[in-house]
Amino acid sequence: MRKSIVSPLPVAATPIRDNWRDLERIARVEITSEDAMFPIEHALGKTLTTGWRAAGTGPQVIRLHFDEPLTIRRIELHFIDKAAERSQEFAIFAGSGTNLHEVVRQQFTFSPSGSTEEIEDYTVSLDGVTVMELKIDPDRSHDPKQSQSYASLQSLRLA
Repeated sequence: MRKSIVSPLPVAATPIRDNWRDLERIARVEITSEDAMFPIEHALGKTLTTGWRAAGTGPQVIRLHFDEPLTIRRIELHFIDKAAERSQEFAIFAGSGTNLHEVVRQQFTFSPSGSTEEIEDYTVSLDGVTVMELKIDPDRSHDPKQSQSYASLQSLRLA
């Protein structure tokens, strides 16, 4: 008979919170617009800041071009809006060159009297990624041409 005694407690996974990639060092960024007071560097850095905000209303795109193909296992996004009641949608696409596929799409509602922050933390299995694109539609309830909402992003982190 072969026998082993196992612990009834699960082994805790090693946290990867300290393994966030230095996006400012390993990627070139393309954005559709940017408020000079809230540059994209504020959302991609390793320290908490004021985040990024678009200069204009309506849907926006943040595209990261990586210097070398990456393996991505975790994507964390943090959005904050304490002023406007609105429904927002974002989608993440990833791949190589122009061959991008949708990784995730999420909608949620901001409310100054209730939900003012949204944090999404996704475990993914993406290999050979050279381009990642984040599309943000800040106001799903209105015609984008009439929207008064600005897309914003508190932080984007990859591991």
